[in-house]
Amino acid sequence: MTESTDLGAEDRKIVTLARSARARNGVPEGAAVRDETGRTYVAGTVELDSLKLSALRTAVAMAVASGATSLEAAAVVSEAEAPSDEDRAAVRDLGGADTPVLLAGPDGRLRLSVTAG
Repeated sequence: MTESTDLGAEDRKIVTLARSARARNGVPEGAAVRDETGRTYVAGTVELDSLKLSALRTAVAMAVASGATSLEAAAVVSEAEAPSDEDRAAVRDLGGADTPVLLAGPDGRLRLSVTAG
């Protein structure tokens, strides 16, 4: 396991934002993405009768809706062992195959770093 403090400052920031979204909203996952200009988009899991989205797909959708044209990095805080294929695909669609996807546990410790591709 890697400490989130081993990450660069900007990656630590999106892990912290994702963790805060999860805790604040009492949802299973929190996520944050950083676009090509350094702006961040933060989201939690969406669970409505008519709409279900993971936190990471919601954060990607928020970035797209706000005009982002690419992603530099993505982070998700979850109990999951790995980011889902669907989450990685959403990041890949906007950021490309080499975009890092960071998975941290609820304690903020980095569990896994993979690429979207």
